[in-house]
Amino acid sequence: MKELIIIAISSALVNNVVLSQFLGLCPFLGVSKKVETAGGMGGAVIFVLTIASAFTSVIYKFVLVNTGLEYMQTIVFILVIAALVQFVEMFLKKTSPSLYQALGVYLPLITTNCAVLGVALTNVQKSYNILSGIVNGFATAVGFTIAIVIMAGIREKIEYNDVSPSFKGSPIVLITAGLMAIAFFGFAGLI
Repeated sequence: MKELIIIAISSALVNNVVLSQFLGLCPFLGVSKKVETAGGMGGAVIFVLTIASAFTSVIYKFVLVNTGLEYMQTIVFILVIAALVQFVEMFLKKTSPSLYQALGVYLPLITTNCAVLGVALTNVQKSYNILSGIVNGFATAVGFTIAIVIMAGIREKIEYNDVSPSFKGSPIVLITAGLMAIAFFGFAGLI
């Protein structure tokens, strides 16, 4: 149990996928304009990353290793992630059309989100068992959600501030992301 808690804290805060490893920046910067949209994207990433971690761990341990096809892991993992994202996309289109519209092109981009693939590969490289892999995937997705929701909240506040014209738009967002990354490095001594 202690090992799982350490994996969870490490994945969510210490080694935050966005602010420490700089993976998944496309949806982080693209969907973080409104807190509601960022929360929706975070929820979708939590679902996809947790389920993808489970499926990829099982497929790797029981199919790829047993058949000697470990070298196919990246292709297989991408296929599994793509299938899960299609499921999430269909689900959101039916149950929450407004969120589906708000996420726009960034929802299918979860398929190519390097954070999702990175977690699946990390689970294999660190030889996590299936439960540890699932905890790592879930905690990483929670860390992504924390980062994107905080960024969205800050961006909503920045809209009402007097920002120099040369810093409006992407420059101020990148500066804010850099400052957030520095703040998250404060968690480095936690574990």
